[in-house]
Amino acid sequence: MRSKKLFNCLPLTICILIIQSCSVNKAKIDNNLKKYFDAKNVEGCFTMLNNADGAVTVYNMSLDTMRLTPASTFKIPNSLIALQTGIAVNDSMVIKWDGIKRWNADWNKDMNMREAFKTSNVAYYQELARRIGKDTMQQWLDSLGYGNKNIGNYVDSFWLNNDLKISPDEQLGMLKRLYFDQLPFRKSVQETVKGMMLQEDNTLYKLSYKTGWGFDEQKNNIGWIAGWIEENRHVYFFVTLVKSPDPKLDMRTVRLNITKDILKELGFLEGKM
Repeated sequence: MRSKKLFNCLPLTICILIIQSCSVNKAKIDNNLKKYFDAKNVEGCFTMLNNADGAVTVYNMSLDTMRLTPASTFKIPNSLIALQTGIAVNDSMVIKWDGIKRWNADWNKDMNMREAFKTSNVAYYQELARRIGKDTMQQWLDSLGYGNKNIGNYVDSFWLNNDLKISPDEQLGMLKRLYFDQLPFRKSVQETVKGMMLQEDNTLYKLSYKTGWGFDEQKNNIGWIAGWIEENRHVYFFVTLVKSPDPKLDMRTVRLNITKDILKELGFLEGKM
């Protein structure tokens, strides 16, 4: 009788496995997007998820699944952890400037979290990480399943020195969970961080993202834009990754230009989607 029940369950089990495997392989490869990276003389990848139907569009799958330093995109989980644990009371919490002049003059002042997120102030978030502490930080990275979950020996630089790595595909998954308040943080915490990510808000669309800029072990520039665009009450999650050995590359301009060019190519930014 037991074996008969098991046999009867097998077709359902097989169907579930087939459905799961199909969902993994249904990404549409769009090599037409290569021209936007070529125009800037860089390598890169782009991935987008249409939440309405689950359709995934990818350019350069090999990079999309490759783990690299998250650089300042890690300010997303860093903010979530700080707010959840009470290390940051709210996004208005000020950390005083330590008096060290850094290359970005915007960072050389007392600053609250919202300002630090917008200007991508490294020093502010390094201090947050030190206050969170290594053990607590590790527990949260494990809970999130964030990339390789490796923070190495230095709690204030692991997202910059290639200890911690994450793929564009993994970033995309975390963005979706954040948008729908599905990460293991209070809803109010996730809403606060989503508010900090909002970059453009007009009658046609809302564009939210976090940038990142770091270097891999071979000294290649690694640039990120990770976020979502909302048009006509639909949300689309996307990640742009840019890679280049050029030491003079203006990553801040290049990564945003590529992202917006691709979004326009796909029909966004004009309120038509």
